[in-house]
Amino acid sequence: MAEVGAARMRTNAGPGRLLIAVYLLFAIAATSRAGLQIATRFDEAPLAYLLSALAAVVYIVAAAGLARAGHAGRRVALACCAVELVGVLGVGAFSLARPDLFPDETVWSGFGSGYGYIPLVLPVLGLAWLWKTR
Repeated sequence: MAEVGAARMRTNAGPGRLLIAVYLLFAIAATSRAGLQIATRFDEAPLAYLLSALAAVVYIVAAAGLARAGHAGRRVALACCAVELVGVLGVGAFSLARPDLFPDETVWSGFGSGYGYIPLVLPVLGLAWLWKTR
């Protein structure tokens, strides 16, 4: 019976595996996008491309934190999900208020509209999963 309770506490079990997979998918997508943009067109939209690189780092570290599943992993994932939520809300609002500063999209611009708003929903799901498995 104790094993069932312990398994319930793990962030990398059950639906947590799907959440980790989505974070890894976004880590790959954001890293690829940011890397290509920074390498080939950095002077066109440096702020946008650096924000995409930041998003990539957040996705990578969040996936690692969720996958690790221990106390330290949970704290890392919590911090990343919080940073991600603030980032997507802040960049989303700022990109709509000052589109001149975003001549090209970031992962978080327009609240993640270029990615089907998944960047807006993902940190909420991450925080909800961390709450549920606490």
